Amino acid sequence: MESAPYPVRRNALLLTAGLVCLSGMFQLAVALSTVTLVVVTGVEGILGLAPAIFLAAGALAVAPAGRAMDRFGRMPVIRAGFAAGIAGSVVTGLGCSVKSGVVVVLGLGLAGASGAIVLLSRVAAAEMFPPERRARGIALVLFGAVSGAVWGPLIFGPLFAGRNLTSDALVTPWLASGLFMVAGLAISFGVRPDPKTIAGTHPGDEQTEAAAPLREILRRPGVPTALLGAVASFAVMVGVMNLSGYVAIGHGHQESDVFTIISAHIVGMYGLVLVVGDLVERIGRRRSIVLGLAIMAVSNGALVWLAGLMGMSVSLFGLGLGWSLSYVAATTELISLTSPSERGRLIGFTDLLSSLTGAGLALLGGVVYSGAGAGTLAAAAAALAVGPAVWIAVRAQGLRVATAG
Repeated sequence: MESAPYPVRRNALLLTAGLVCLSGMFQLAVALSTVTLVVVTGVEGILGLAPAIFLAAGALAVAPAGRAMDRFGRMPVIRAGFAAGIAGSVVTGLGCSVKSGVVVVLGLGLAGASGAIVLLSRVAAAEMFPPERRARGIALVLFGAVSGAVWGPLIFGPLFAGRNLTSDALVTPWLASGLFMVAGLAISFGVRPDPKTIAGTHPGDEQTEAAAPLREILRRPGVPTALLGAVASFAVMVGVMNLSGYVAIGHGHQESDVFTIISAHIVGMYGLVLVVGDLVERIGRRRSIVLGLAIMAVSNGALVWLAGLMGMSVSLFGLGLGWSLSYVAATTELISLTSPSERGRLIGFTDLLSSLTGAGLALLGGVVYSGAGAGTLAAAAAALAVGPAVWIAVRAQGLRVATAG
């Protein structure tokens, strides 16, 4: 795993630790962002707005962040992401304290931008490994995010047990979430040299003098399919995940139960990701994308009938597992189809599309849930995962037939 004389293993573990810290803030944001904005403003009809803000802000931030990574290196940008997370937590807590929806929106925007930028750590992780081990490299770093399954039930759950969710009660946990980001920022300074420097040492992965324009990269064989897989898996996953807390409360579950459901989802996303990384390389990336989207579709469809705490937890676990398989495969493929000087812009563009689509689905999902209920929302989410899976599978078959002919 080492690319002497560079400390690949140490850097990868430090990047993993950074995602452990991000996971603490992320767990709270996913579980309470919707509730926070509704409680502060008193308007239930905007329940999908908070996750939409979170995702849209990430989308707007990640594309320029990706380009900055290609120009200035990976770690300066990742550190800026942690700094934005600190600011987002403090501002959101302030908004709850003064009961200002505008301030909360600003805080959620900063937090969303932070999460999207810090998640670019997967690019830094992947390129430190040789091409045949990149899925494993991504999986290793993403594994740190499974800690969110612990933060929720052990820390945030008891904090909310037996308490009414008033704006004042939300101040302390939002401020506390900023401490995770402080720790992440401190850890990030230990990653050296910059992973982009290590990337150029792998055969066939040498630095190029000039990166190809994004429009040219997007036309490369394999890129459109991987791009669709990444966007579809991420958007459908976050659209359902960010509404799951409010849906659970609508089914009569307690606020503290939301963390159990979200924790099961996070375990699905990251708990088996090391196995997923090896599986992707064993069965192939395109097949992994299709299989992952299919698992997501089944899990979303199951929410039509499973409204209990255990049922929702199992469904959200499956949703996370399907995402893990398809997203790791798609990201690995996109990284493998680019040079070190092009990766930031392509992954940033992919995350831009993913987050904007996810924001739109979260906002639309809130409207669907308010008007038609959880069953319709679940069925629609299942259909949105099935469509891309079928297209990718059919396209792959067509390519094989054409090649054989």
